[in-house]
Amino acid sequence: MAARPLVSVFSLSGDKGGETTLPAVMTAPLRPDIVQFVHTNMNKNKRQAYAVSIRAGKQVSASSWGTGRAVARIPRVGGGGTSRSGQGAFGNMCRGGRMFAPTKTWRKWHRKINTNQKRYAVASALAASAIPALVMARGHNIEEVPEIPLVLDTSIETTTKTSVAKDVLAAVGAYDDVEKAGDSKKIRAGKGKMRNRRYVMRRGPLVIYKSNDGVEQAFRNLPGVELCCVDRLNLLQLAPGGHMGRFCVWSQAALEALDSIYGDDGKSIPTASMSNADLARLINSDEIQSIVNPAKTAVAPYTAKANPLRSIEALERLDPFAANKRRMAQQAAKDRAANKDAILKKKRAARTAKKAHKAQGKAFMAEASKQGDVCADGFNIE
Repeated sequence: MAARPLVSVFSLSGDKGGETTLPAVMTAPLRPDIVQFVHTNMNKNKRQAYAVSIRAGKQVSASSWGTGRAVARIPRVGGGGTSRSGQGAFGNMCRGGRMFAPTKTWRKWHRKINTNQKRYAVASALAASAIPALVMARGHNIEEVPEIPLVLDTSIETTTKTSVAKDVLAAVGAYDDVEKAGDSKKIRAGKGKMRNRRYVMRRGPLVIYKSNDGVEQAFRNLPGVELCCVDRLNLLQLAPGGHMGRFCVWSQAALEALDSIYGDDGKSIPTASMSNADLARLINSDEIQSIVNPAKTAVAPYTAKANPLRSIEALERLDPFAANKRRMAQQAAKDRAANKDAILKKKRAARTAKKAHKAQGKAFMAEASKQGDVCADGFNIE
């Protein structure tokens, strides 16, 4: 947040003409959540009611045919001799019917907002406008601006010519932001271009004055430039879109009036819950470290409980005999795996010898079972 006790006051020619005290409200805590909430609800309070006609989709004589005719019970147009006869009507699913839940003008359009919340949001937006980083992050072109917040002499309130206002902004480096806003003008997307809001444009500087002695007429025609009296600060102008960091051009009288508007004689200035939110710096400070307990020594971590069904060591603590039995079984399995080749070789040799003996027996049986022809040498009976 801005913490400078003094800010520079520049003349209309851009020269430094003096200094003034920074208002206390410029050190208010930044609460983008409150600003966003209040802006969202305030932005709803300028809406106009809209609704469809109460007779839309109902300007036809129709009644349901009832049950028993194998058709839906939707109201149907009566009569005959035309294609419209017998067609469904009234329902939102029917051609030419009314919409679902027709909109009404007595919808809850506007929102009530707590006064304290609105004041908190305005104070946060004012504080954010005094931080160059937030102003630049919001998109304003302030590279040539000598100081933020930018305070001009009170004589700016008597400016009546736009040409003079343009020269004043150029002298303090604020006209670049006006040109940026002017170059951003384009045709609106959507149907709004046909409804008297054809163009959209980015926001430029916000000129805040104490009394209107012609300053409204001088600045109002510059693209993107808005004006506001310091007695009527508006969050919709200080934080457009709910984003803090509007580039504000103050008159000296307006800036000094903030001390009477906010403070003991006016609205209360919000206070932060923590004056210093740097927790690491707080914890490591000498004041905290001198009273805290010394660091604890590392405690041996507990080992995870082992499953005795999987771990032999855990099983041995419960039943040494069962653990020994499991070790023997594991060793026997290892032995079988190591002697597997020898056992297989022995079995295969026995199978080979058995096959050879079996082949010899088959050959003998085949030879012995041959039946010779008894008349091969003739048949002689002696």
